[in-house]
Amino acid sequence: MPRGSNQKFKFTYLMKIMSEKTDDEHSLTMPQIIEELEKYGVSAERKSIYEDFKDMANFGMEVIKEQRGRETFYNIASREFELAEVKLLIDAVQSAKFITQKKSKKLISKVKNFVSEHQAKQLQRQVVINDRVKTMNESVYYNVDDIHTAINQNKKIKFKYYKWDINKKLVERHGGIYFVVSPWALLWDDENYYMIAFDDWDHRIKHYRVDKMMYIEVENEDRAGKDEFKNFDMAKYSKATFSMYHGDKSKVCIRFANHMCGVFIDRFGKDTLFRKVDETHSELMVDINVSLQFFGWIFSLGKDVEIVSPKEVVQEMRDYAKSFLGKYE
Repeated sequence: MPRGSNQKFKFTYLMKIMSEKTDDEHSLTMPQIIEELEKYGVSAERKSIYEDFKDMANFGMEVIKEQRGRETFYNIASREFELAEVKLLIDAVQSAKFITQKKSKKLISKVKNFVSEHQAKQLQRQVVINDRVKTMNESVYYNVDDIHTAINQNKKIKFKYYKWDINKKLVERHGGIYFVVSPWALLWDDENYYMIAFDDWDHRIKHYRVDKMMYIEVENEDRAGKDEFKNFDMAKYSKATFSMYHGDKSKVCIRFANHMCGVFIDRFGKDTLFRKVDETHSELMVDINVSLQFFGWIFSLGKDVEIVSPKEVVQEMRDYAKSFLGKYE
């Protein structure tokens, strides 16, 4: 590449070089910076680069000057994302079941552009796309985009909903009919992505796994459910719905040994009210969508936790436990 052939891109290439090759632990001398620019067909003098450094600060890219003996070094002082924040984003991508392995690798590759090439090498040692369960539906990104479009335009959507069969194939639910609902929010829960919507046919709020939705179309009809979602609390909905399985909502009283309190704080939050029963036991009242998944959760906590009321939920728990144990007699 002839020297100076890309002179008009000097500032852009300088920002690229400083962003990719320097960080808090890695710097470049002025001769090294000039050499890197020449690789892009850009010739530069020290004075012009000093001026560019001043202009770079206007873009939020501050260059630090450090004197070490007779040598002067330059590096980017701060970035839009810190290394720890990028690591956090990568962890989120890796753990998300609704993102395919193929898309996970692409996303992580893009996220690594937020740091220097030296830091990216550290991240590479961290990146492991393992064999954990991930969706095989590549269209999940477009699904999310379509859902956001419908929400922003205040429109209903229609889609086909799928489930796995014993042959490990996705098959259409309800004979392949289109579901038509009013989307109001998206929720990431239990490592999956869900659309929270109002079904005006059943007159109730429902949720759908985004990676099980296909052939989404935004309808011309305006959304329903405005009153139902006026005071809708997403956090409460997530806490009350175990593993996002539907169930009838009920106010349930749970008694537990005090040493188990952390389990309930983790599940329902620090604002949960505990009532003292005796010196070693307490109770709490929570709104729960009662389902087999909820009973299974209670069962997993062992003998130091029990459902106290209402009577019908206690009886359901007894019936569930009998049915479960009956299989092992």
